[in-house]
Amino acid sequence: MNLKALFLFVLFFCSSFLLPAQDNRITAHFSSVSLKKVFELIQEQSEYIIFYNDKQVNLKRTIKLNVEDQPVDDVLKITLKGTGLGYKMFDRQIIILKDQNLDGSLNTPSVNNLDRKVLKGRVTDESGNPLVGVTVVVPETSVGVTTGWDGHYQLKVPADTHYLSFSFVVMKAVQENVEGKTTVDVVLLSDDFGVEEVVVSALGIQREEKSLTYATQTIDYNGIGSREYSFVSGLSGKVSGMEVSRSASGYGGSSKILLRGNKSLSTSSEPLFVIDGIPMVNSKGRQLGLFDGGDQGDGLSQVNVDDIESITVLKGANAAALYGSQGANGVILINTKNGQVGALRVMLSSYLTVESIMDLPDLQYDYGSVGGAAESWSYDKGKYANGYVRDFFQTGTNLVNTLTLSGGSQRSSSYFSFSNTSSQGVVPENKYDKINLTFKQSGNVLDGRLKLGSTIMLANEQAKNKYLAGYYLNPLTGLYLFPRDRDFAQYAQNYQVFSTVRNMYLQNWFVQDHFQSNPYWIINNEPREDLIKRLIANVNAKYCFNDHFEIAVRGSYDYAVKTFEEKHKAGSNITNVHANGRWVYTKVNDELIYGDAILFYNDSWQKFRVSAILGTSYQKSTLGQGLTVDTGTEGLRYPNEFYFQNIDGEVMVESGLRSRLIKEAVFGNVQLNYDDKLFVDLSGRNDWASSLVGTGNDSYFYPSVGFSGVLTDILDLPDFLSFGKLRSSLSWVSNEVPFNRVNPQHSIDRAGVVLNTSRSFENLRPERIRSFELGTDWKLWDNRFGLDFTYYKLNSRDQFIELPAPSGSGYSTYYVNAGKVINDGIELTTYITPLKTSNFEWEATVNYAENKNKIVKLHENLKDPIVLSDNEGYQLIVDEGGSFGDIYVYKFLRDENNRILLNESGGILRTEKPEYIGNSNPRWSMGFNNRFSYRNFSVDFLINGKFGGKVISQTESMLDGYGVSKRSAIARENGGVAIKAVLPDGTFVDQIDPRLYYTTVGERTGIKEVYTYGRDNVRLSQLRLTYLLRAEKSWLKQVQFSLVAQNLFFLYRDAPFDPEITLNTMVDDQAIDSFSVPSTLSVGLNVKLQF
Repeated sequence: MNLKALFLFVLFFCSSFLLPAQDNRITAHFSSVSLKKVFELIQEQSEYIIFYNDKQVNLKRTIKLNVEDQPVDDVLKITLKGTGLGYKMFDRQIIILKDQNLDGSLNTPSVNNLDRKVLKGRVTDESGNPLVGVTVVVPETSVGVTTGWDGHYQLKVPADTHYLSFSFVVMKAVQENVEGKTTVDVVLLSDDFGVEEVVVSALGIQREEKSLTYATQTIDYNGIGSREYSFVSGLSGKVSGMEVSRSASGYGGSSKILLRGNKSLSTSSEPLFVIDGIPMVNSKGRQLGLFDGGDQGDGLSQVNVDDIESITVLKGANAAALYGSQGANGVILINTKNGQVGALRVMLSSYLTVESIMDLPDLQYDYGSVGGAAESWSYDKGKYANGYVRDFFQTGTNLVNTLTLSGGSQRSSSYFSFSNTSSQGVVPENKYDKINLTFKQSGNVLDGRLKLGSTIMLANEQAKNKYLAGYYLNPLTGLYLFPRDRDFAQYAQNYQVFSTVRNMYLQNWFVQDHFQSNPYWIINNEPREDLIKRLIANVNAKYCFNDHFEIAVRGSYDYAVKTFEEKHKAGSNITNVHANGRWVYTKVNDELIYGDAILFYNDSWQKFRVSAILGTSYQKSTLGQGLTVDTGTEGLRYPNEFYFQNIDGEVMVESGLRSRLIKEAVFGNVQLNYDDKLFVDLSGRNDWASSLVGTGNDSYFYPSVGFSGVLTDILDLPDFLSFGKLRSSLSWVSNEVPFNRVNPQHSIDRAGVVLNTSRSFENLRPERIRSFELGTDWKLWDNRFGLDFTYYKLNSRDQFIELPAPSGSGYSTYYVNAGKVINDGIELTTYITPLKTSNFEWEATVNYAENKNKIVKLHENLKDPIVLSDNEGYQLIVDEGGSFGDIYVYKFLRDENNRILLNESGGILRTEKPEYIGNSNPRWSMGFNNRFSYRNFSVDFLINGKFGGKVISQTESMLDGYGVSKRSAIARENGGVAIKAVLPDGTFVDQIDPRLYYTTVGERTGIKEVYTYGRDNVRLSQLRLTYLLRAEKSWLKQVQFSLVAQNLFFLYRDAPFDPEITLNTMVDDQAIDSFSVPSTLSVGLNVKLQF
């Protein structure tokens, strides 16, 4: 980025805050207007913020107001005349109070000075901040004052006064005993029930939490915590029912998020991501695999964590119905920060962590090779170098520096941020850099009736040499399998040697093997680079016609250019690379154009209130449009020249388009409210999708209905029950229809036209999901304890299923709408504040979830199960009666006594075909969050656990087959592997030769039963120690120091690798590890300065 241009941009932005301040004069002409509207008008036309208590102020009261350019003070006097209310003004705050003693002066009966005493003190909140405008009175008298700007007060009271009462808006009132005291300092605690809790729901609409008929959960900015990888990695364990896995590729890699299980057999079941109410692109490209591959990332890693205010998770289709089919799997709402009213605020944040690998596979260094073989199956013990594997890895670093500026008035405010991320992984030459730039502006005109806003987000993300997995072109393969009797240091230092024949450097390695290469050759001479440049821009306008009608219009443009390049030099592994080298180049664009218009209506009649919306939206997405070239083993004309002009004539340059979709919709929602106790919610949406054109089913409608009742307001319940709600909802929604499924087209390869052999799907219908949920929310003992429980059941029908075409039809396959998938489960969030004093507080939250998935039905013509993955004796199967994520592997062939069967020569027998061994998904999960705060210190930690499920290690299988695992050495020392087996003649065998055993069960296509582990794991995921130093009167307002740590250690783990790291973040190759980089832990420091 041009630094000069950036400097000018920042200078221009900052200068906007130096404009003359508002003169705080009001213009309004209303024959009848509510107090609520007047307060809003004052805030829009001035710099003041108004505070009041809902129980003291009748906001519906109407007055006549006709003022032109009048001071706020005069407008308030007119407004509050005859209401029994008054006001106090402090700095930019206005506090509406009952009209008594607002001048803060002493008001006592006429008594002698001897009958009086002076009390003084300071009132603060629980964080030590002074409270301005706190009412301090002697109970049952009119003697009182209000606190000043610094929270101090001084009051003359009768000598026999025993108590003082302290009260303030949104704080809990207290009475303090003042007998024998002259100084009384008080800490007021927040009153969570003095203000209605508001959450952001679908389409960015704010609603009272008690009115919601479906399950949601909100995490604020401080709750995200993590700056490693993408922001979603920090959400694991903090939202009940959310499963988060990240790719093994490290920084810049993709993530997999599931809410309430897998629902589709043909497409991803991931939720829709929305920024400030508008959908964003989260497309994925190439993924890691069992053999090779590379993760091309997703759309989440480009989001700047420091721009996020909060994240709200709409967990089911019930909550996301207004987003249509793209929200069928739930919605994650990212709410970004806005400009704050007031003088310019500057925040500098620096986040630095160092990371290191947690552990390595258990390897042996005592037994080498025989006769120069690639495997280490010698039985003669030696003493060989044992540090080179660990020495290969380095200490990684992650540095995130962020500058934010915020400020403005009620009429106009701005937010600006600039963030730079620079990371270095634990594998040499792995680097990641990202620049984020955000500018957000909001304002209002026409006396506050028209509100305008705009946002621009820019991201430049560059990843070099992302972590790899699989056999081929992966540095860890050669590193782990290297024969122990050879000198690894020689190959590390001299990873390339000069060839006089070819006049160039070539790879130096002890063997030409189809998947082994010199690790240092790979990281230095086979570079990979990913570059993503992205723009997200949106504008919005909202116009208020009157107290009942508003209209909002929004538009967004999301555009990304993605370039992925690999340069494999001549001399690389000949299995994958031509003698002159290999060039892999991909450049694609992702584009999303979105617009909507929404009409809002609100009204009330006595105890009834209605809120309604009617809207329409347009969305056009084009994903993965561009070109790809892969010279593979066809090669380059001249060595190591990676250009289009140098590709061989047999190499194709392919044009690509992954998806193009236009979707138009109309939608509506009506919420009926009776006395803020009973709520009925009705929604409906109709989509028109271009992916269904020609089927007659391109228009489809789905409704939703919900109910919520506040039991603590309806029933006479004990006082300790502060709040209780029962909710239920039922919805129907259609899942997204894949691109190019209705009428598949022919394609072209080097040989010419490739005829399509799939029959057109001209009667295609979208997948349908019926979602039911029933839940309850409770808060007890003044919000000291609470729980949120939800039961849900999802019924997914009309899956897209591929079947073999009838003989003679001219096609090989055809598609049908069939199948039934059910997910049902529970979600529970409980929170408790076991201890709370004026200085100390302990808060704890537990998130628990379990989901059961069942493939109830597929299709009667489907004779074989659907195979999602089938590699090296590992299969991921979808079959009727099973569950999504069922794993099939080869097992030992056993007799009726569970003894392993051997053949005549003592070889181990296995099952004829892979058999079911378990499911890749956990049965239940839990997150245990804790926060301890004492004055300006706080400690936060998260324990995260997954229970149930299976995972497989192909790495361990290969290590055993090559004789480099620790257990293979132990077996040689013990003279064999203990086994319970039997020969065909009935002879019992209790020990078997180590090489025979491990080369049979291990290697590539061995018996994976041996390498199947429980997914169960419990870990200390996050730890943060924070100290906050305030200096309100200084130019430096506050400093915050935090010691942070991520993924510290496992309290329990069955698998020899991190089971929450996955090769593939889509639907293939789940729950299997193949030479992935070991899991890492990170520790560091976060410093924030506010000016």
